[in-house]
Amino acid sequence: MNHLPLESMANAIRFLSIDAVQKANSGHPGMPLGMADVATILFAKYLNHNPDDSKWFNRDRFVLSNGHGSMLLYSILYLTGYTSIDELKNFRQMGSKTPGHPEFGLTSGVEATTGPLGQGFAAAVGMALAESILKKQFRINHYTYVMLGDGCLMEGISHEAASLAGHLKLNKLIALFDDNDISIDGATCLSCSDDVEKRFLAYGWNVDKIDGHDFDAISLAIERAQKSEKPSLICCKTIIGKFSSRAGTSSAHSGAFSEEDIKQMREKLNWNYEPFHVPDDVKNAWMKTVERAKQNYNSMSFQHLTSEEEKEWIPVSSTGMTKSETGITEDYAELQKQRLPDNINNSVSFQCLTLESSENKELQRRLAKHLPDNIDSVFAGLKKQICELMPSEATRSSFGRVMELLAQHMPELVGGSADLTGSNCTKYKHMQVIDSNNYSGSYVHYGVREHAMAACMNGMALHGAILPYGGTFLVFSDYCRPAIRLSALMKQQVIYVMTHDSIGVGEDGPTHQPIEHLASLRAIPNLYIFRPADAVETLECVSIALEKKESPALFALSRQNVSYMHSDIDQSANLSKFGAYILCECSKELKVTIFATGSEVEIAVKAREKLQEKGIGTRVVSMPCWRLFDEQSDEYKAAILNNDSIKVAIEAGSEMGWHKYIGSNGIFVGMKSFGESAPYKTLYEHFNISANHVVKCVCEKLVYI
Repeated sequence: MNHLPLESMANAIRFLSIDAVQKANSGHPGMPLGMADVATILFAKYLNHNPDDSKWFNRDRFVLSNGHGSMLLYSILYLTGYTSIDELKNFRQMGSKTPGHPEFGLTSGVEATTGPLGQGFAAAVGMALAESILKKQFRINHYTYVMLGDGCLMEGISHEAASLAGHLKLNKLIALFDDNDISIDGATCLSCSDDVEKRFLAYGWNVDKIDGHDFDAISLAIERAQKSEKPSLICCKTIIGKFSSRAGTSSAHSGAFSEEDIKQMREKLNWNYEPFHVPDDVKNAWMKTVERAKQNYNSMSFQHLTSEEEKEWIPVSSTGMTKSETGITEDYAELQKQRLPDNINNSVSFQCLTLESSENKELQRRLAKHLPDNIDSVFAGLKKQICELMPSEATRSSFGRVMELLAQHMPELVGGSADLTGSNCTKYKHMQVIDSNNYSGSYVHYGVREHAMAACMNGMALHGAILPYGGTFLVFSDYCRPAIRLSALMKQQVIYVMTHDSIGVGEDGPTHQPIEHLASLRAIPNLYIFRPADAVETLECVSIALEKKESPALFALSRQNVSYMHSDIDQSANLSKFGAYILCECSKELKVTIFATGSEVEIAVKAREKLQEKGIGTRVVSMPCWRLFDEQSDEYKAAILNNDSIKVAIEAGSEMGWHKYIGSNGIFVGMKSFGESAPYKTLYEHFNISANHVVKCVCEKLVYI
């Protein structure tokens, strides 16, 4: 490995990046030119990965937080066998696997969707946390590396995530900082004078400062970081756009270089090849680094196995597949035992588990996102209890009731809250708290770090074998929004627990009363917003969320108690799965349909009773999830919507979006302004969110029909 042509290997990254940006006439060449040396050392000597099994569970994770430098990663993925040269030539083009910023699930070898600065860094913290949690459960042992820039460290999320990582002493997390002193506007001193070293030391990190173009210094820094008992930040002093005429300036950040500039770079670095050409000796050098990584992939540790167990071991590979399933011969175990002494240095143990091992079966189940076999009976039993109890309770309490039972059957659940545990109802009796001395728990105290919490949950979900959920108030979803959006974009199963979902918050006033939040969150594609009306709907919605393997779920839950609404309806079926369903049918000719969500369903039912007494046939439709309803068949939607009745919607939030269901002439009863500070019952009356007001509006409407 010491004889690798490291300079040429790094230059291959540089010129592939330049060529791709040049061909696309779009992109960011400055960062790849500056960080090519660091990336070369990391991938050549330290990163444990396998392009033939890119989802190997015990691989090291590499996250490019400064995602605009995507060509650095794409170049390496080509040089190590993950993608083709044609994909590099199609950089930033429609349908390519090399989009402008890395996208998880699109490109093999990309661990996270990045681009919004700081998100990748916080997701990497979540990945490192997942490794610590799962280490004892499944005996995994890997590092999480994250590359980030000045912009990432300016973002507020970096402060939250770095503080949390330091507090939890996530020593398998290694951050490589592209310390080039340049931002888009110019030198970083225009806007920032932080002492990054002191800042991270204060967080409890190990900090190293090196020349980012000195291969030996880079190697030694990574090796020191690997031995640290704390998370590590390696400040790599680099030159943005190195070797170009724009080197060291903000103009190197983005945009294609001139042909003259590229020509002088090729001459300076003796890279006299056509665009996208890498000479065979350099390609071979890169493939030797893959051989090194594959040796570590194949290296086996038998220290936990008895002699009998050694005969039937199954190392977990990819998304739960075993070596036997991938075609490895029966003699493979013995072969690896013979090779082990030669491979043990610098290797991550590839843990073996016996065929009968409950650990192995459990890991495969969790990686495949399969629910435990008994989960249906667990839900059925709890639903029966709820229907017998008929509890009048806040839906946040109902959520806690459901999750407390599920957590006893689903060890993959890792919960948390942004310093609102009691209010969010997210921690349960049997749960142990995760801290720097104990990673065997299942609950994280995130502190008042909503943004980092959300992004860390993304990282845990991306890592695999964990289903994260985390709580805060719905009004503070704004602090989480960029990470929530990425959950949806990356198709990650993350559960957001957002309590105190309306003016029902009461005395805390308008700063804590969400108004526009439901409408804006519903606009995010692939995000399922559940606002259940009572304990039954809460249970049903949790069941649905667990089945949504490629979508995040957000629960909007009440602070105030709500009545039990399911006394007179079929309790055996999960009606919430339709998104909207008839909760109360009219007993006379249908004149009015009232749609409502959450705590306002109770108001709708009371309004129906009053209207029915007046001889006005009224139906109540409970609508716990808009997106689910929108996904139903045209016939089902027509059965709910296509009638001549007056349409009314009741929701203690913004009316935005409701008129697609109630029509332009429909009646909306809800909020048209911010709230006030007062007891919640007073607020509902003050803002006319009441059964009496609904009746008044309907009767006035009927006069004009």
